[in-house]
Amino acid sequence: MIDWPNVTASGNQELGLKPEELQKSKCVLGFIPVIYYSILLSIGVPVNILTAVALCRLASRTKKALYYYLLAVTASDILSQLFIIFVGFLLETAVFHRDVPALLLHSVSVAEFAANHASIWSTVPLTVDRYVALCHPLLHRQISYPARARKIIGVVLAASIASGVPFFWWSDMWRNSHPPTALDAVLIWTHVTIIYFLPCSIFLVLNSLIIHTLRVRQREQRCQEEQGTKSVPLQRLGKTTAMLLAITSVFSILWAPRTIVVIYHLYVSTVHRDWRIHLAYDLSNMLAMLNTAVNFFLYCFVSKPFRSAVRDVILLRGSPLYSRRALPQQQVPTNASISSLYSGNSKRFQRDFTPLSPHGARKPS
Repeated sequence: MIDWPNVTASGNQELGLKPEELQKSKCVLGFIPVIYYSILLSIGVPVNILTAVALCRLASRTKKALYYYLLAVTASDILSQLFIIFVGFLLETAVFHRDVPALLLHSVSVAEFAANHASIWSTVPLTVDRYVALCHPLLHRQISYPARARKIIGVVLAASIASGVPFFWWSDMWRNSHPPTALDAVLIWTHVTIIYFLPCSIFLVLNSLIIHTLRVRQREQRCQEEQGTKSVPLQRLGKTTAMLLAITSVFSILWAPRTIVVIYHLYVSTVHRDWRIHLAYDLSNMLAMLNTAVNFFLYCFVSKPFRSAVRDVILLRGSPLYSRRALPQQQVPTNASISSLYSGNSKRFQRDFTPLSPHGARKPS
């Protein structure tokens, strides 16, 4: 590979400027990142707010832990968009060119990493909840309920805030001309482990177990059908699993380039010295931030109840409390709820809420 030195940096060195006075490598994309982040912010924030309102309605109606986990993911995405995209990329970088007090830069860095960690790690309890629901349904009825979900979400948010504090000392990869130090190496490896390697390992293991369990159940269902025995259809489980796999797969794909570029910056060539690494870093950040705005479309594609809730919010009709009269027969202990994003089984709805006809009633013995 041919080494393309940073012309701006070498010219400044010839002028005898100090390393801290050197300019960063030229941004090849120009104003494209500013336009991209502005569009992403103008679409992503309203869409996530709409998602949050719809999930609040579903959570209040169904009392299912799943919707609380999805609500936590959505709230963390909104915080990521505000701190990382709006404050970090647009205000600090595009408007003020990072010419702000160092203390403010480092403080905002802590908020950015905390929001980033919360956005990613809020998906982990969701994955665990789905694994327990599909692989250990009896245990799931005992341990999955809204109160516990709220406690777990609180722990995740507190851990995310605490994990963002060390990144107060995160170096500016665009402007620092010196090679990464030992502290930079520790922070970079901590960062990629927290935001990619560790959560992706959890997603891979649990999703593999879920898929294996579903395949076993499908084989058992086929055997029961061949024997003429009635079996429970797996459509609901398949829809929920598709939603989970879509969320985790999109995250793994969109965040992989940034993880690779950050490690490359650490060991091969820095963003400041090589315009190609600068370009790759900009593009990988743009891909990673796209992850904060795509979940709404995944939910709409998979979940009929979510689409109905979104439609009610947009049309300003109904409220989280409008279905109270339909719920008394359905009241069960909150810790006995089985979370499922896809609940479009109309036959089950009719069976639960339609009075038993005289012809179908059994005579008392």
